[in-house]
Amino acid sequence: MMSKKLVAYFSASGTTAAVARTLAEAAEADLYEIKPQTPYTRADLNWQDKKSRSSVEMNDKSFRPALADWDAHVEDYDTVFLGFPIWWYTAPTIVNTFLESYDFSGKTIILFATSGGSGLGKSAADLTPSASGAVIRDGKLLNGRQTRESLAAWVNSLSV
Repeated sequence: MMSKKLVAYFSASGTTAAVARTLAEAAEADLYEIKPQTPYTRADLNWQDKKSRSSVEMNDKSFRPALADWDAHVEDYDTVFLGFPIWWYTAPTIVNTFLESYDFSGKTIILFATSGGSGLGKSAADLTPSASGAVIRDGKLLNGRQTRESLAAWVNSLSV
């Protein structure tokens, strides 16, 4: 039996969204956007400003930005590809909010990310406490233009 897959992603600027759409096609998965209740502005994302919203959130690892909705229906899926931009060498805290808003028990979560200059860092370790009962696997950095074919080959190599 084929497992049912979901590609859930948070994208502040559209970069991760583009990769997530292609990945969903390649994996024959459903697509779900993790949306913040209050969208991020360009000023919010200025990592050089210590008072910007993203800087404040990432400096307090317990901060949980509110979600716009709770319509992911993760109970319908076996495997969740979870994508996000790398912020401060890890996942943005809204990804923790998402994981803590659903029951991921028995699910396999495979991470993917986009980044301007760093790898997945401590993302898996940082997210694991937020997804009790799930197996979180480091996936890969999906920078640049990703083809449907290359992503399908990656998904097939994962045996999910």
